[in-house]
Amino acid sequence: MIFSFLFVICKIMMVSSQNYFVSLIKANTMKGETIQTLHPDPNKINKKISLEKYELIKKEILAILSEGQPTHTELMETLYQNVKDTFDGGVQWYGETVKLDLEARGMIDRTKTKPERYRLVP
Repeated sequence: MIFSFLFVICKIMMVSSQNYFVSLIKANTMKGETIQTLHPDPNKINKKISLEKYELIKKEILAILSEGQPTHTELMETLYQNVKDTFDGGVQWYGETVKLDLEARGMIDRTKTKPERYRLVP
């Protein structure tokens, strides 16, 4: 009787462990590569996000800035309009995260005018 009970408990633990590891593998496979984004303020830590989403938003922001110097609102609205139908996630949240990263990397900056405008760094 005790042997049967222990056997059942061991079997349950094995199945649970297998399911746990399978779910970990699936989560890591689905997540894909990530990038640790930077923040212009060195005292702040920006987010770790999907590399695929980072690259897509980065490409769009750089394309928008190659056409002019939009305000923050104009930049985010144009970004949203460009990717809203194909992007899976919060466009403005990713847009802000990537914009801050591009500022920290010295690829874009803000003008000193009011309102501030964004531009590519030559």
